[in-house]
Amino acid sequence: MEPPDIRSKAAPKALAGADGLRPDLRASRIGSTPIATSSRSSRSASFAGPGWLYVCLDAEIANPGDFKRSRLGTREVVAVRDPSGEVNVLLNRCAHRSAQFCSATRGTAKEFVCPYHQWTYDLGGKLLGVPFRRGYHGQGGMPADFRLDEHGLQRLAVTRRHGVVFASFSKDTEPLERYLGETMLGYFDRVFDGRELVVLGYLRQRIPSNWKLMFENIKDPYHASLLHVFLVTFGLFRLDQKSAIEMDTTGRHAVLVSRRGEQQENDATRQMRAFKANFTLRDPRLLEPLREYAGDATVVMQTLWPNLIVQQQSNTLATRQIVPIDPGNFDLAWTFFGYAEDTPDMRQRRLRQANLMGPAGLVSLDDSEAMLLSQAGIDSNEAAECIAEMGGGAIHDESHMVTETAIRGFYQHYRHIMGL
Repeated sequence: MEPPDIRSKAAPKALAGADGLRPDLRASRIGSTPIATSSRSSRSASFAGPGWLYVCLDAEIANPGDFKRSRLGTREVVAVRDPSGEVNVLLNRCAHRSAQFCSATRGTAKEFVCPYHQWTYDLGGKLLGVPFRRGYHGQGGMPADFRLDEHGLQRLAVTRRHGVVFASFSKDTEPLERYLGETMLGYFDRVFDGRELVVLGYLRQRIPSNWKLMFENIKDPYHASLLHVFLVTFGLFRLDQKSAIEMDTTGRHAVLVSRRGEQQENDATRQMRAFKANFTLRDPRLLEPLREYAGDATVVMQTLWPNLIVQQQSNTLATRQIVPIDPGNFDLAWTFFGYAEDTPDMRQRRLRQANLMGPAGLVSLDDSEAMLLSQAGIDSNEAAECIAEMGGGAIHDESHMVTETAIRGFYQHYRHIMGL
């Protein structure tokens, strides 16, 4: 497979229903409950099950002792590079009385010391010392059979691919390559191709909606041609352009691919209220893409269950980590990056184009408000259904944007893991 090329598909592959039913019987009608639910059991099934969770980039913890705190579902973890160069992901919970031992967002450490009772751990989570373990002057202390090696920090399973760190709470998770599948792995390796990565900056926002609405949004090409003035007007992502939607065999992962079009009126743009034929940019460099990948795609947005969006919009690159907070709120953490081999001009280009993204981005700002409005409608109409029937009711890859097939695939998978 050559993911950079946008191809038409004569016979798109269909995804089997996760519950044995034809996909179109349930996937196209989505009740408010599966959308809005974010109970502890929901987040546990989504984040604690046998799947790989995005944690950080290798470049964020480049040197021995470097660490970064993160949150996977409801639980905080610390990713740290140990003296041997290996990356460990540790549950941010002291084995003594459950206090979080790390409160810094990122930093460098030789060991971790819990502030509550000063239990001390090495960077692999091994318990090194317990104050007054033997008591004081023959009084108190831990029992004689207390063993340090039985009370280390909880370590998650870790896998890394081309500079990206994933972790899992499950010991039964399949290899990452099989978890992503051939198609999604090809798109992943398109951006993360083994070149050394460099972090360019961070953005973070709290969005007042359920976390699943973020996945919906990125899997939804239909809205992009209607909501976003910037995308539509300047031809960055529009349904009259060459495009494709592809999924893995389960529907949990997907990718939206498009090639940039022109700012011109046609039969399609006349149906788009967001299209503004007379809009111009004072600095056209904002939208000047420089080809750097094989193929003709200028936008590739990949969603990897359950918490990662990989973004390539022209030359701006970012990971977006979805962090559920409660049923009505989630955090979206953006990490913008480039390659160590980038020229100064390319690095500046990536930063300039990043203005489309983030809490005040020229494009992403629209999405935040749309999700807020969706959450408000769901909260006040719990018994209502949402319709995801654009393009029909089946779940399969498409060679156009006038579809909600990836949303149907996403909720088919979610219903499967939740037993709904």
